[in-house]
Amino acid sequence: MRFRDRRQAGRELAEKLRARQHEGALPRPLVLALPRGGVAVASEVAAALDAPLDVLVVRKIGAPFQEEYGVGAMAGDEVPLLDEDALRHLGLGVAALAPVIERERAELRRRERLYRQGRPAPDLRGRTVIVVDDGLATGSTARAALRSVRRQEPARLVLAAPVCSPEAAELMRAEADEVICLHQPAAFMAVGLWYENFDQLTDQDVLDALHVQL
Repeated sequence: MRFRDRRQAGRELAEKLRARQHEGALPRPLVLALPRGGVAVASEVAAALDAPLDVLVVRKIGAPFQEEYGVGAMAGDEVPLLDEDALRHLGLGVAALAPVIERERAELRRRERLYRQGRPAPDLRGRTVIVVDDGLATGSTARAALRSVRRQEPARLVLAAPVCSPEAAELMRAEADEVICLHQPAAFMAVGLWYENFDQLTDQDVLDALHVQL
């Protein structure tokens, strides 16, 4: 099982979500994409559900000596959500992450300013909020996103992704009211392995999806 690209994955995910909408499970939907990769998937979902599309910027916190090794994530101005087990395994204290957190916070704010262009963040209260990403490996960024959304009092919180590791999907069930993941391969490895085309998206791709003019 591999998706051709994020848009094809988004269309398949949208079919599942549209079925849930017809069942009455997704009243007043609002789609939040996790940029950048989740935007191409989420734009297909939003179109199929006739729902507003916006973004929720979340940044992974990597280990100081190996940035790809995620030890936490953060959304907005909230306190970073750290993986205490990973920190213990690496022998790291929170103080060692301070430069990484500062750098990622600055990038998070840069993206928020760029993507919003002065627009206010959407009001999530009373809405069905569907958080969409292109895939979940550890689920750390998705968990930070879901907790941030939950604090804004949505009526219902749904996480949707085309492909997830079984461990991440199970972790998300403790955070969201519903988790919709099309495929949960046992030998997951990495999100990109499940796409034929997994090119990195740009800031301009995000702005185009949001129909934002610079």
